[in-house]
Amino acid sequence: MAIALITGGSRGLGKSMALHLAQKGYDVIITYQHSKAEAQSVVDEIRQHGQKAALLQLDIAQTKMFPPFLEELKALLASQWHTAHFDILINNVGIGINTPFMETTEEQFDTLMNIHLKGTFFFIQTMLPILNDGGRILNISTGLARFSLPGFSAYAMMKGGIEVLTRYLALELGKRNITVNVLAPGAIATDFGGGVVRDNENANAYIASQIALGRVGLADDIGAAVSMLVSDDAHWINGERIEVSGGMRL
Repeated sequence: MAIALITGGSRGLGKSMALHLAQKGYDVIITYQHSKAEAQSVVDEIRQHGQKAALLQLDIAQTKMFPPFLEELKALLASQWHTAHFDILINNVGIGINTPFMETTEEQFDTLMNIHLKGTFFFIQTMLPILNDGGRILNISTGLARFSLPGFSAYAMMKGGIEVLTRYLALELGKRNITVNVLAPGAIATDFGGGVVRDNENANAYIASQIALGRVGLADDIGAAVSMLVSDDAHWINGERIEVSGGMRL
């Protein structure tokens, strides 16, 4: 069975993706930065589904650490799966910074760029030599790259870059039969961005009023969509932006 690598898989959307993939019969490797106990809990739950799972530490903003991470991943694949390659790369890890344009600092800008844009770009580059031909890459963007809300200009700008990168990768990797798509979640009730969508009743109600299906999204809405988009059934979807927002701001 296929092996999926999910960055930022210890909680929120990444956790849901990992569990949905396990339920579909995929083996899963997740990365975490600080929350090792949470990541181990996800790994344990995946194993309860009868699938193999493992975790590795990764700070996506530290590109100098990508070569040693690659060696760790190779050793893990060899020891637990007796293979040198994996099949699915999901670039999920990220943070949210909500700051008005005029108050955005260069430090905040660089943090967002290093995590969402530069980190993702060079992490994919590092992983490609051991991603199987015929594999899948799924990048995670945001509905905010299509519609606009105050305070997210820098964040959405980085995700817009990922959406452009996705199209270029789909073109360049076609000769290896690797599909590359981008999934753009709408507003989701998780702890992302301080948990405002989940915990602020007024914000939750306002956002729900902007969504055709009448509620904010849940992590499982995204996990289910991810498991569909990396499956064999989606093999002819390539270079596409798929928004999973319940119909937000149509």
